[in-house]
Amino acid sequence: MNTLLEGKNIVIMGVANHRSIAWGIAQSLHKAGANLIFTYQGERLRENVAELSAKLGKESLLVNCDVTRDEEVEAAFAVIREKVGVIHGLAHCIAFAKTEELEGEYVNTSREGYALAQDISAYSLVAVARAARPLMTEGGSIVTLTYLGGERAVPNYNVMGVAKAALDASVRYLANDLGKENIRVNAISAGPIRTLAAKGIRNFNSVLKEIEEKAPLRRTIDQSEVGDTALFLFSHLSRGITGEILHVDAGYNIMGG
Repeated sequence: MNTLLEGKNIVIMGVANHRSIAWGIAQSLHKAGANLIFTYQGERLRENVAELSAKLGKESLLVNCDVTRDEEVEAAFAVIREKVGVIHGLAHCIAFAKTEELEGEYVNTSREGYALAQDISAYSLVAVARAARPLMTEGGSIVTLTYLGGERAVPNYNVMGVAKAALDASVRYLANDLGKENIRVNAISAGPIRTLAAKGIRNFNSVLKEIEEKAPLRRTIDQSEVGDTALFLFSHLSRGITGEILHVDAGYNIMGG
Protein backbone atom coordinates (compact mmCIF):
# COMPACT_ATOMS: atom_id res chain seq x y z
CA MET A 1 0.00 0.00 0.00
CA ASN A 2 1.33 3.47 -0.89
CA THR A 3 0.38 6.67 0.91
CA LEU A 4 -0.13 9.07 -2.00
CA LEU A 5 -3.70 9.84 -0.88
CA GLU A 6 -3.36 9.27 2.86
CA GLY A 7 -5.95 11.35 4.71
CA LYS A 8 -7.71 12.49 1.53
CA ASN A 9 -11.50 12.26 1.25
CA ILE A 10 -12.65 11.35 -2.26
CA VAL A 11 -16.21 10.98 -3.55
CA ILE A 12 -16.82 8.26 -6.14
CA MET A 13 -19.98 8.49 -8.22
CA GLY A 14 -21.13 5.74 -10.55
CA VAL A 15 -20.17 2.33 -9.16
CA ALA A 16 -22.71 -0.15 -10.56
CA ASN A 17 -20.93 -3.49 -10.04
CA HIS A 18 -17.48 -5.07 -9.84
CA ARG A 19 -16.88 -4.49 -13.56
CA SER A 20 -17.44 -0.73 -13.32
CA ILE A 21 -14.55 1.56 -14.18
CA ALA A 22 -15.61 3.50 -11.06
CA TRP A 23 -14.84 0.38 -9.02
CA GLY A 24 -11.39 0.11 -10.62
CA ILE A 25 -10.79 3.72 -9.58
CA ALA A 26 -12.05 3.01 -6.05
CA GLN A 27 -9.62 0.11 -5.64
CA SER A 28 -6.61 2.15 -6.80
CA LEU A 29 -7.49 5.08 -4.53
CA HIS A 30 -8.11 2.78 -1.56
CA LYS A 31 -4.68 1.18 -1.98
CA ALA A 32 -3.18 4.68 -1.86
CA GLY A 33 -4.82 5.39 1.51
CA ALA A 34 -7.83 7.50 0.46
CA ASN A 35 -11.03 7.67 2.50
CA LEU A 36 -13.80 6.91 0.03
CA ILE A 37 -17.37 8.19 -0.07
CA PHE A 38 -19.67 6.45 -2.55
CA THR A 39 -22.84 7.83 -4.09
CA TYR A 40 -25.47 5.57 -5.62
CA GLN A 41 -28.83 6.10 -7.30
CA GLY A 42 -31.75 4.36 -5.63
CA GLU A 43 -31.98 1.46 -3.23
CA ARG A 44 -31.47 -1.15 -5.94
CA LEU A 45 -27.89 -0.01 -6.51
CA ARG A 46 -27.19 0.69 -2.85
CA GLU A 47 -26.91 -3.04 -2.16
CA ASN A 48 -24.25 -3.52 -4.85
CA VAL A 49 -22.24 -0.53 -3.67
CA ALA A 50 -22.48 -1.57 0.00
CA GLU A 51 -21.32 -5.09 -0.83
CA LEU A 52 -18.34 -3.86 -2.85
CA SER A 53 -17.29 -1.14 -0.43
CA ALA A 54 -17.30 -3.69 2.41
CA LYS A 55 -14.55 -5.57 0.55
CA LEU A 56 -12.21 -2.62 1.06
CA GLY A 57 -12.00 -3.47 4.74
CA LYS A 58 -12.99 -0.13 6.17
CA GLU A 59 -16.41 1.46 6.42
CA SER A 60 -17.24 3.94 3.68
CA LEU A 61 -19.97 6.56 3.72
CA LEU A 62 -22.73 5.71 1.19
CA VAL A 63 -24.97 8.55 0.00
CA ASN A 64 -28.00 8.46 -2.31
CA CYS A 65 -27.73 10.90 -5.23
CA ASP A 66 -29.87 11.20 -8.36
CA VAL A 67 -27.82 13.54 -10.57
CA THR A 68 -30.88 14.52 -12.65
CA ARG A 69 -32.32 16.42 -9.67
CA ASP A 70 -30.51 19.49 -8.34
CA GLU A 71 -32.10 19.21 -4.91
CA GLU A 72 -30.83 15.62 -4.58
CA VAL A 73 -27.31 16.63 -5.60
CA GLU A 74 -27.35 19.45 -3.05
CA ALA A 75 -28.76 17.16 -0.35
CA ALA A 76 -26.11 14.50 -1.04
CA PHE A 77 -23.25 16.98 -0.66
CA ALA A 78 -24.88 18.44 2.46
CA VAL A 79 -24.70 14.93 3.99
CA ILE A 80 -21.07 14.59 2.89
CA ARG A 81 -20.23 18.00 4.38
CA GLU A 82 -21.89 17.01 7.66
CA LYS A 83 -20.13 13.62 7.88
CA VAL A 84 -16.64 14.34 6.51
CA GLY A 85 -16.34 18.12 6.14
CA VAL A 86 -13.67 18.69 3.52
CA ILE A 87 -13.33 16.65 0.32
CA HIS A 88 -10.20 16.54 -1.80
CA GLY A 89 -11.46 14.80 -4.89
CA LEU A 90 -14.45 13.64 -6.89
CA ALA A 91 -14.61 10.86 -9.48
CA HIS A 92 -17.55 11.43 -11.84
CA CYS A 93 -18.22 8.09 -13.57
CA ILE A 94 -21.79 8.66 -14.73
CA ALA A 95 -23.25 8.41 -18.23
CA PHE A 96 -26.47 7.17 -19.80
CA ALA A 97 -28.25 7.04 -23.13
CA LYS A 98 -31.17 4.91 -24.26
CA THR A 99 -30.01 1.77 -26.04
CA GLU A 100 -32.20 2.51 -29.06
CA GLU A 101 -30.45 5.87 -29.51
CA LEU A 102 -27.11 4.09 -29.97
CA GLU A 103 -28.32 2.16 -33.01
CA GLY A 104 -28.90 3.20 -36.60
CA GLU A 105 -28.10 6.75 -37.71
CA TYR A 106 -27.37 9.70 -35.42
CA VAL A 107 -29.62 11.85 -37.60
CA ASN A 108 -32.59 9.93 -36.18
CA THR A 109 -31.83 10.80 -32.56
CA SER A 110 -34.99 11.84 -30.75
CA ARG A 111 -35.19 15.19 -28.99
CA GLU A 112 -35.96 13.43 -25.71
CA GLY A 113 -33.10 10.94 -26.15
CA TYR A 114 -30.67 13.77 -26.91
CA ALA A 115 -31.73 15.77 -23.84
CA LEU A 116 -31.53 12.73 -21.56
CA ALA A 117 -28.01 11.76 -22.71
CA GLN A 118 -26.78 15.34 -22.28
CA ASP A 119 -28.40 15.75 -18.87
CA ILE A 120 -26.99 12.59 -17.29
CA SER A 121 -23.69 12.29 -19.17
CA ALA A 122 -22.54 15.92 -19.42
CA TYR A 123 -24.60 18.35 -17.34
CA SER A 124 -24.30 16.16 -14.25
CA LEU A 125 -20.57 17.01 -14.09
CA VAL A 126 -21.47 20.70 -13.88
CA ALA A 127 -24.08 20.04 -11.18
CA VAL A 128 -21.79 17.94 -8.99
CA ALA A 129 -18.80 20.28 -9.46
CA ARG A 130 -20.97 23.17 -8.27
CA ALA A 131 -22.10 21.18 -5.22
CA ALA A 132 -18.61 19.86 -4.41
CA ARG A 133 -16.85 23.22 -4.77
CA PRO A 134 -17.72 24.59 -1.29
CA LEU A 135 -16.40 21.38 0.30
CA MET A 136 -13.07 21.57 -1.57
CA THR A 137 -11.62 24.27 0.68
CA GLU A 138 -8.11 22.80 0.42
CA GLY A 139 -8.19 22.58 -3.37
CA GLY A 140 -8.38 19.18 -5.02
CA SER A 141 -9.13 17.26 -8.16
CA ILE A 142 -12.23 16.35 -10.15
CA VAL A 143 -11.90 13.50 -12.66
CA THR A 144 -14.53 12.38 -15.16
CA LEU A 145 -14.65 9.58 -17.74
CA THR A 146 -14.93 10.26 -21.45
CA TYR A 147 -14.42 8.27 -24.65
CA LEU A 148 -12.93 8.65 -28.14
CA GLY A 149 -16.49 8.86 -29.51
CA GLY A 150 -16.52 12.48 -28.34
CA GLU A 151 -13.64 13.29 -30.70
CA ARG A 152 -14.48 11.07 -33.65
CA ALA A 153 -17.59 9.52 -35.17
CA VAL A 154 -17.56 6.00 -33.70
CA PRO A 155 -20.08 3.41 -34.98
CA ASN A 156 -22.97 2.64 -32.60
CA TYR A 157 -22.04 5.47 -30.22
CA ASN A 158 -24.15 8.24 -31.76
CA VAL A 159 -25.83 10.47 -29.18
CA MET A 160 -23.42 9.36 -26.46
CA GLY A 161 -20.51 10.61 -28.56
CA VAL A 162 -22.12 14.04 -28.76
CA ALA A 163 -22.72 13.99 -25.00
CA LYS A 164 -19.04 13.09 -24.43
CA ALA A 165 -18.00 16.02 -26.66
CA ALA A 166 -20.06 18.29 -24.39
CA LEU A 167 -18.46 16.66 -21.36
CA ASP A 168 -14.97 17.27 -22.81
CA ALA A 169 -15.77 20.96 -23.33
CA SER A 170 -17.24 21.17 -19.82
CA VAL A 171 -13.93 19.86 -18.42
CA ARG A 172 -12.11 22.81 -20.00
CA TYR A 173 -14.62 25.43 -18.84
CA LEU A 174 -14.81 24.00 -15.31
CA ALA A 175 -11.01 23.83 -15.14
CA ASN A 176 -10.92 27.54 -15.96
CA ASP A 177 -13.62 28.40 -13.40
CA LEU A 178 -12.21 26.38 -10.52
CA GLY A 179 -8.47 26.71 -11.09
CA LYS A 180 -8.25 29.89 -9.01
CA GLU A 181 -9.34 27.79 -6.02
CA ASN A 182 -6.67 25.17 -6.80
CA ILE A 183 -9.33 22.71 -7.95
CA ARG A 184 -8.21 20.81 -11.04
CA VAL A 185 -10.62 19.20 -13.53
CA ASN A 186 -9.50 16.48 -15.93
CA ALA A 187 -10.95 13.61 -17.95
CA ILE A 188 -9.73 10.10 -18.67
CA SER A 189 -10.60 8.82 -22.12
CA ALA A 190 -10.67 5.10 -21.45
CA GLY A 191 -10.50 2.46 -24.14
CA PRO A 192 -13.44 0.04 -24.40
CA ILE A 193 -13.84 -2.23 -21.35
CA ARG A 194 -16.46 -4.91 -20.73
CA THR A 195 -18.76 -3.05 -18.34
CA LEU A 196 -22.51 -2.91 -17.78
CA ALA A 197 -22.66 0.22 -19.96
CA ALA A 198 -20.78 -1.53 -22.79
CA LYS A 199 -23.54 -4.12 -23.08
CA GLY A 200 -25.70 -1.47 -24.73
CA ILE A 201 -23.27 -1.00 -27.62
CA ARG A 202 -23.90 -3.18 -30.67
CA ASN A 203 -20.99 -5.27 -31.99
CA PHE A 204 -18.92 -4.46 -28.88
CA ASN A 205 -16.79 -7.60 -29.32
CA SER A 206 -15.67 -6.46 -32.75
CA VAL A 207 -14.62 -3.11 -31.24
CA LEU A 208 -12.40 -4.95 -28.75
CA LYS A 209 -10.95 -7.10 -31.54
CA GLU A 210 -10.07 -4.01 -33.58
CA ILE A 211 -8.23 -2.47 -30.62
CA GLU A 212 -6.23 -5.67 -30.13
CA GLU A 213 -5.22 -5.58 -33.79
CA LYS A 214 -4.56 -1.85 -34.27
CA ALA A 215 -3.59 -0.27 -30.94
CA PRO A 216 0.18 0.25 -30.53
CA LEU A 217 0.19 -2.00 -27.43
CA ARG A 218 -1.80 -4.66 -29.36
CA ARG A 219 -4.21 -5.20 -26.48
CA THR A 220 -7.21 -3.73 -24.73
CA ILE A 221 -7.04 -2.17 -21.27
CA ASP A 222 -8.66 -3.00 -17.95
CA GLN A 223 -10.21 -1.14 -15.02
CA SER A 224 -7.01 -1.13 -12.97
CA GLU A 225 -5.16 0.86 -15.64
CA VAL A 226 -7.84 3.55 -15.58
CA GLY A 227 -7.83 3.35 -11.77
CA ASP A 228 -4.09 3.98 -11.56
CA THR A 229 -4.33 6.92 -13.97
CA ALA A 230 -7.10 8.37 -11.79
CA LEU A 231 -4.81 7.88 -8.78
CA PHE A 232 -2.18 9.99 -10.55
CA LEU A 233 -4.75 12.70 -11.33
CA PHE A 234 -5.98 12.79 -7.73
CA SER A 235 -2.46 12.94 -6.30
CA HIS A 236 0.01 15.81 -5.97
CA LEU A 237 2.03 14.19 -8.78
CA SER A 238 -0.36 15.77 -11.31
CA ARG A 239 -0.54 19.15 -9.56
CA GLY A 240 0.34 21.06 -12.75
CA ILE A 241 -2.31 19.38 -14.92
CA THR A 242 -5.85 20.66 -15.47
CA GLY A 243 -8.34 20.82 -18.33
CA GLU A 244 -6.76 17.77 -19.95
CA ILE A 245 -8.12 14.62 -21.55
CA LEU A 246 -5.74 11.75 -20.81
CA HIS A 247 -6.15 8.77 -23.13
CA VAL A 248 -5.80 5.37 -21.47
CA ASP A 249 -6.52 3.17 -24.48
CA ALA A 250 -3.30 1.29 -25.31
CA GLY A 251 -2.52 4.13 -27.75
CA TYR A 252 -5.46 3.45 -30.07
CA ASN A 253 -6.38 7.16 -30.33
CA ILE A 254 -3.12 8.03 -32.14
CA MET A 255 -3.77 5.66 -35.04
CA GLY A 256 -5.20 6.67 -38.41
CA GLY A 257 -8.10 4.79 -40.06
